[in-house]
Amino acid sequence: MTFDKITLDHGSGGKVAHALTADLLLPRFGNPTLTPLNDGAVLTLGGQRLAFSTDTFTVDPLFFPGGDIGELAVNGTVNDVAMCGARPLYLSMGLIIEEGFARRDLERILDSMQRAVGAAGVDVVTGDTKVVPRGAADKLFINTSGVGVIPAGISVGAQGARPGDSILISGTMADHGMTILTQREGLSFEGDLRSDTAALNHLVERMLAVCPDIHVLRDPTRGGVGTTLNEIAQQSQTGIRLREADLPVRPAVAGACELLGFDPLYVANEGKLLAFVPADAADAVLRAMQADINGRDASVIGTVVDDHPGRVYMKTRIGGERIVDMLTGEQLPRIC
Repeated sequence: MTFDKITLDHGSGGKVAHALTADLLLPRFGNPTLTPLNDGAVLTLGGQRLAFSTDTFTVDPLFFPGGDIGELAVNGTVNDVAMCGARPLYLSMGLIIEEGFARRDLERILDSMQRAVGAAGVDVVTGDTKVVPRGAADKLFINTSGVGVIPAGISVGAQGARPGDSILISGTMADHGMTILTQREGLSFEGDLRSDTAALNHLVERMLAVCPDIHVLRDPTRGGVGTTLNEIAQQSQTGIRLREADLPVRPAVAGACELLGFDPLYVANEGKLLAFVPADAADAVLRAMQADINGRDASVIGTVVDDHPGRVYMKTRIGGERIVDMLTGEQLPRIC
């Protein structure tokens, strides 16, 4: 997939974004740690395995029902570290602030980050602040990086999916993306639309306590559940079968998606995870998830199969079957 200029599609997390990574980044920087392209890097230092991740947040609007850019930045990086099976410990914080940004808004965002850090049980230990001229950025961008410790015996990664695994999701899909869209466009729908942004590290600890052999953990952010499952299928070279009737979507979100022409499978989430677990452990993991505030709506949505390696299929409500491909193009820019 060739291109001469960067477009918003390159930030979608879908096919075009993957082409940018494959064409420009991996040929220059690829190595055994980076090339698996998991949510974070797994490093070994002095016999201790660590997870390290970084992310930059440019969400528009900065404030939205359920959260803001500051809370999103903390939770997003905590979650990327946790998806490596690690216990997040430390964060960095980089602020790019546009000249003229209101102090009261900055204080509100920093207060939100402080609360999110406390809830996740991590510390901000280093950072940087840059101020750019008016018009050189859009109000505020935030970069966060995170480090965590991976317990002995835990090995989590997209390449680990195995035929027979049950696929679990921790709750409803598309809450964050549809909230951002409706706020940005000034739309209103019957029922509450709220971002699902949340730190999932405590949920992951519960899950690993009952099943240390969880094979894959991923948070389906940009590109949604559909794109994330395609990434896992390709990296593990297994097939994935979903059941449409089991995909959880809140009625208000489903209505908004239907009216606006969005497929919830491809809309971003910021407080949900996907877990691939051995079938005989699925019930125990599901109960552990449902006992956590961030997993109360957890459910089983599919299985890993031998056939169609690298592809995702879904059994529809009417009994047919369709391919769930990776997102093509940019549905909604700047959702995180």
